[in-house]
Amino acid sequence: MCYSFHSSGDIACMGICTSTCPSVMAFCFLEELQWKFSASYDSTSISLATRPYAFLEFDNIIQKVKYHFNYTSCSQMKNSLEKIQEELKFHPPVLLKLEDTELMNGLINGHTQVHMGSAPTYRMQPVTPLGILSLVLNIMCGALNLIRGVHLAEYSFQEDHEGIGNVIAFLLSFLACIFQCYLYLFHGSSRKMKAFVLFFSICLCNIYLYGLRNIWQILFHIGVACLSSYQILTRQLMEKQPDFGV
Repeated sequence: MCYSFHSSGDIACMGICTSTCPSVMAFCFLEELQWKFSASYDSTSISLATRPYAFLEFDNIIQKVKYHFNYTSCSQMKNSLEKIQEELKFHPPVLLKLEDTELMNGLINGHTQVHMGSAPTYRMQPVTPLGILSLVLNIMCGALNLIRGVHLAEYSFQEDHEGIGNVIAFLLSFLACIFQCYLYLFHGSSRKMKAFVLFFSICLCNIYLYGLRNIWQILFHIGVACLSSYQILTRQLMEKQPDFGV
């Protein structure tokens, strides 16, 4: 068996022929198919194709071209092949190694070069019982902040306009609690810096709210934020070992 491949733009054709089939004839066949396909479909319809066998109706044209190449008179085909072989003598094709085609394939088709090295796969360490506790407490503190903030906002906008700062402090504490939960569950860049910023934001907001909250409530919220920050910083990435047998 002989495998022939022809690529032009966004269209690639591959043919499987017998070993007795001339290579020139195989590439002429693929080039004819590529030209027929380009004439039948525009670039928009090609880019919008999402399902397999989206151009199944093109099989009729493939069969016609195949019949033309298989059943054309031998003398006519022989003359055509001789002309093509003479052209190849004056303009010989460039021979590429398999490694060269692997490196150049993405660049030829308009894509960036793919890094050949294998990238390590990572996952976060398992969630600990203490981590689950910190999530539950953080969600509870966030809910308390949201409820107090919404209730105070209704009163502030109607009567006490000076209490808007307290509303902002409650809502900022709520958002900080939510982001702490997110940082614990998912990995991201600058994780340590974000954890410290969120912790200090919760501390400042609760200190600002002194008067609406007593000292024990403030210490409780700061303690939960401290526990969550500790869990965020101690839950590290764990490298996943590659499955060499798969």
